[in-house]
Amino acid sequence: MAHGKIRVNTLTYDTGSGDVDVAVSGLGPARTDSEIDARITAATGSSVQAFDADTAKTDVAQTFTAAQRGTITALTSGATVTPDFADSNNYSLVLDQNLTIANPTNVTAGQGGSIFLVQDGTGSRTSAWGTSWDFVGGTAPTLSTDADAVDRVDYVVRSGTSIHAVFTANYS
Repeated sequence: MAHGKIRVNTLTYDTGSGDVDVAVSGLGPARTDSEIDARITAATGSSVQAFDADTAKTDVAQTFTAAQRGTITALTSGATVTPDFADSNNYSLVLDQNLTIANPTNVTAGQGGSIFLVQDGTGSRTSAWGTSWDFVGGTAPTLSTDADAVDRVDYVVRSGTSIHAVFTANYS
């Protein structure tokens, strides 16, 4: 990303290999931010990013000064449940039938989270897992079967076809 500074009548644009001065005239005090951005973009070929001290950056390491949290997204029970990993990191699923948790869509290496598996009031529901789910020892878990039992699968995506998963059973 290029950086620059605006003087009274000049925009100094840092190209990374040297500065380029662009005369700025005729903007006037009544121009909107989008009009100014359009003129700067036309002159430099680069858009102006608004300053927001509270916006996380995606290309630098960061230190957060407040807790970070994500929502728990409810999955809809069905014969096959396919999580969309673009929706959330954490999910809940009430099992009202035996089902298969398929390979998720929108898988990105490095993503991690949890899936809370809750037996309905009947209990005894079972699950099968798609081929991308890699459990310790290569064996998919056996769920707790009591009515209203809660189990959890924690996961980290290793690659587009490998999701390392750890199963913890029978939370109270």
